[in-house]
Amino acid sequence: DRELSTAVRASLLQDTLRELRTTRTTLTTSKALAATAGDVVDECDGGPGRDASRGPAADAAERSAALPHPQDLLKMLSKRGYTVADEELNGTAAAFVTKFGEDPGRDQMMLFVERTDDPSDQLMVFFPEEEKVGVKPIKSFCDQMQQNNVSRAIMVVKHSITPFAKQAIQEMAENYKIEYFRDSELLVDITEHRLVPTHNVLDNVQKAELLKRYRLREGQLPRIQKDDPVARYYGLEKGQVVKIIRNSETAGRYVTYRVCI
Repeated sequence: DRELSTAVRASLLQDTLRELRTTRTTLTTSKALAATAGDVVDECDGGPGRDASRGPAADAAERSAALPHPQDLLKMLSKRGYTVADEELNGTAAAFVTKFGEDPGRDQMMLFVERTDDPSDQLMVFFPEEEKVGVKPIKSFCDQMQQNNVSRAIMVVKHSITPFAKQAIQEMAENYKIEYFRDSELLVDITEHRLVPTHNVLDNVQKAELLKRYRLREGQLPRIQKDDPVARYYGLEKGQVVKIIRNSETAGRYVTYRVCI
């Protein structure tokens, strides 16, 4: 019994030592990560980690790169069928500074685009300054849309909008359709991710031909939610049909269709 008790105590002691070593390693790793994070914050804030040799032009380019305007937003507009110049799609940070200045306000970055196949179908893009957008800016945007005879707009916000603002957008939807995206949602083109299949939005003629060819009713098609990330990216409306093309190991290519609900 004494031998068994001694063996148990030895085993418990070994377990305790292992736990202490694990805890010490975890603390060391945590401190290293915290130090690294501090260096990153200092560098982002222009603190101790900032490169003193950087000039004003480099700082301006960095600020412009942090703004939501460049390529990914323009790509989204282009993929929706709006006319976007090649030099804007392929623009650099330096070109951005040349166009908007070294430290532009978000309200200076408003965009106005028209659909390639129908110039009368126009869209405005607004960049409100507020951290959390309320009703007042939305009413101001609607006034600008009315002045320009535009019924569609995209609002790119820093963080979010208030519940009252969401309600106002819904109430105005009959006359003014306003979509909103956060800055963080437009940092990456989600349609170019390797796991996202190709999506092609059908026009009304293509949709009618599809339903006729397969003798289907709209309600018999598979569905895609309007708030699906890809549906939001393409600005799908209820009843629109999207053609989805996936790679298949057996068939080479697999095609399906979904209707937006």
